[in-house]
Amino acid sequence: VQLQASGGGLVQAGGSLRLSCAASGRSFSRDNMGWFRQAPGKEREFVAAINWGGGNILYTDSVEGRFTISRDNAKNTMSLQMDNLEPEDTATYYCAVEVHLIRLTTTRGEYDFWGQGTLVTVSS
Repeated sequence: VQLQASGGGLVQAGGSLRLSCAASGRSFSRDNMGWFRQAPGKEREFVAAINWGGGNILYTDSVEGRFTISRDNAKNTMSLQMDNLEPEDTATYYCAVEVHLIRLTTTRGEYDFWGQGTLVTVSS
């Protein structure tokens, strides 16, 4: 099972990036998926999560209204559209899958599979 995150890069404050997460090895169409991020010297933190059907979504307060999570179960992929980026969004972003729970979770330890991370740098 592999999760491959991509789409990171360098962008100016106020700009946009779209991250993608491609899953292989098994279908995650019935599982919850999420994005986390880790800034240098900080703990990995929750960013957003989406349930298997896409009808239930959670965001951390700091990205609400600026980031949009989505998924395409037919392609086994998930995306994170990031608009109006701020320097504080600078971090390595990780996609993750949780396969045991019905409810969405923001808890890092409850996710079962992780991608390798993609670096997002926002300059001021």
